[in-house]
Amino acid sequence: MILTDTHAHLYLDSFDEDRDEMLQRAIHNGVKKIILPNIDASTITKMNSLCHRYPATCFPLMGLHPISVKGNAEQAMSVVRSELETHRYYGVGEIGIDLYHDSTYIQEQQKVFGIQLELAVQHDLPVVIHARNSFDEIFNVLQTFKGKGLRGVFHAFTGTVEQAQYIIEEFHFMLGIGGIVTFRNSGLDNVIEHIGTEHLVLETDSPFLSPVPFRGKRNESSYLLNIAGKVAAVKNLSVEELAEITTRNALQLFGIE
Repeated sequence: MILTDTHAHLYLDSFDEDRDEMLQRAIHNGVKKIILPNIDASTITKMNSLCHRYPATCFPLMGLHPISVKGNAEQAMSVVRSELETHRYYGVGEIGIDLYHDSTYIQEQQKVFGIQLELAVQHDLPVVIHARNSFDEIFNVLQTFKGKGLRGVFHAFTGTVEQAQYIIEEFHFMLGIGGIVTFRNSGLDNVIEHIGTEHLVLETDSPFLSPVPFRGKRNESSYLLNIAGKVAAVKNLSVEELAEITTRNALQLFGIE
């Protein structure tokens, strides 16, 4: 069985004391492929170093997280452009719009999001979209890219059935399903009941959003097995069947052999 964690920040300080052991636990649980989205210029070196150490397991993306979009967006984007031109990345991410905590930089976030979508089109790479309290704003920007071959995944999807169907039918994007699906009152299990598995990929968002029974603790990629178990139960599949489908979806999306 091969599971693919399509979203994990395993290069963050939370894993400095046991990163190798944590990765071995993941591999032991069948999580053989892990996608690492970037956050900003400060995380590039550690992310790429980890991918160089585990080239068959860890695959890097390049992007500027919306929370990192402040007044320095132009300089930050020059770094993203340079990295995409000079190194091998498997996608553009983590990008998007986040209006959960602060909408001060909404115009800057929208501009940077559009620039990074354009870079994805230029480099023929998928995108990983962070959409927190911002579905409508995200949809408005994506509409301007219809017909340009843009593809990708809505990371940590927590929307409604209608939003899920709109994302799939209008933009042909995947939905990233993580630990929230295991939360008792999230309702996400009821949403994915209506969505075909051909539109789903699995993720942890480590070290954040740990699934039950680890909720409130540091998340790690080995816990993807718990997420897979919940989704498999909802879809009336074995974990092995779900792993095969979602890994195929992920590897095809990110162009991984």
